[in-house]
Amino acid sequence: MTTQLSSSASTELTEDVIQRAAADYDHWQRRNAFYYRELVRLYRRHIRPGARVLEIGCGGGELLAALKPAYGVGVHDDPALIEVARRRHPELHFVTGSLEAPPLPAGETFDFIIICNVIGHMHDVQAAFMAVRPFCRPDTRVIVAYHNAVWEPVLRLGSRLGLRRPTSEQNWLSRDDLVNLFELAGFQVVRQFCEVLLPVPVPGLAGLLNRFVVKFWPFKHFGIVITMVARPLCPPLEEDKAVVSVIIPTRNERGNIEAAVARTPEMGAGTEIIFVDGWSTDGTVEEIHRVMATNPQRRIRFIPQEGKRGKGQAVRQGFAAATGDVLMILDADLTVAPEDLPKFFRALIEGKGEFINGTRLVYPMHEKAMRFLNKLGNKFFSILFTWLIGQRFRDTLCGTKVLTKRNYEKIAAARHELGDFDPFGDFDLIFGAARQDLKIIEIPIRYGERTYGTTNINRFRDGWLLLRMSWKAFWKVRLR
Repeated sequence: MTTQLSSSASTELTEDVIQRAAADYDHWQRRNAFYYRELVRLYRRHIRPGARVLEIGCGGGELLAALKPAYGVGVHDDPALIEVARRRHPELHFVTGSLEAPPLPAGETFDFIIICNVIGHMHDVQAAFMAVRPFCRPDTRVIVAYHNAVWEPVLRLGSRLGLRRPTSEQNWLSRDDLVNLFELAGFQVVRQFCEVLLPVPVPGLAGLLNRFVVKFWPFKHFGIVITMVARPLCPPLEEDKAVVSVIIPTRNERGNIEAAVARTPEMGAGTEIIFVDGWSTDGTVEEIHRVMATNPQRRIRFIPQEGKRGKGQAVRQGFAAATGDVLMILDADLTVAPEDLPKFFRALIEGKGEFINGTRLVYPMHEKAMRFLNKLGNKFFSILFTWLIGQRFRDTLCGTKVLTKRNYEKIAAARHELGDFDPFGDFDLIFGAARQDLKIIEIPIRYGERTYGTTNINRFRDGWLLLRMSWKAFWKVRLR
């Protein structure tokens, strides 16, 4: 395959043509070095070193090289620039070809496909998106960066003054235009951001504007760079082959154990139920073992919680021990009905989303199911999270969350980036899903009243902790 990618028309180029292409490329890279560093920063937010990356419109390969892929392929329609890229980055693979029909081997797939600053020069953007579709897996992300149309007069003037590379007439697409083109090509936009208010290095001001001010209205509409993250629309798993693991964290929930097993339906290729108990004192552990003995036809497992206290630790232990392809959390208080779990399973299997979250704030709930201050707090955090992660979120603290084991393993592998600061587990999973650019959707559920035991949540103490966690996430998710 490397031989196919390395075949080129470089023998048809003279050394003089190659050197002139290199000199022109370097001139504009130097003149706008700060702007190009900002582009690298934006892409590194989504792409970690060691990934498989394809860049459409790679130029001299600087962006692709800066992302440090384990396997990187660049495509450009200028053979001289491709030869420059090959000489400077021999560890990567570069091929000359149309941006709208990249000449790559059939069956090749990538973790990320990036298209940076070339959308405006494409003859047919929809054709370009359709052309990269065969190189995608269900978890591939296509990340596009292009110029905000509000900057058109400034950029035209910059070209005339020699501050920016001269360009021919180009496409100035709105966000809605690009979302529509993605949908026509079989993709769904997961997240989109407007970034970089100041593309020149003014000390003390550029960092403030580009990392902080641009996050807020109305400045968030005026960044020079619009980035969009899209995913291919395809089911991640086959329903009749997907085993489901339902994790039920417990702490003094003896009266709910039997009902949890009886009411949890079989899904997919089979369902295992994993109880993770956090030091119960009311006989919950004994009840779990009794229910296991009286239901030999069900796959039920018990795990004693170890290490830190809190639901978050219990969920992590359960997910680590799970053998299923699909991971689910069900709160042991059964305020979310186990009978609703197939809704979450179908949404995941049919590719509607990749992180399925329950929301208790759509349908009317039992009058004693949630106190007024809890409702107020949930609505506040829903607004905050929608802004933090760039995806709509109505109920952050609903205990029922569903995702594939493969995506959870990605979240777990990157957990150190946010830190281990969430005893509940909800924020950890939500921020992790956003960091992985997973498509998050919510399923409305009827929220019922607890019928046994008392809640383990202190609304004032835990509310303050959630605020502290949100502040930390703001710095790590939005600013860094």
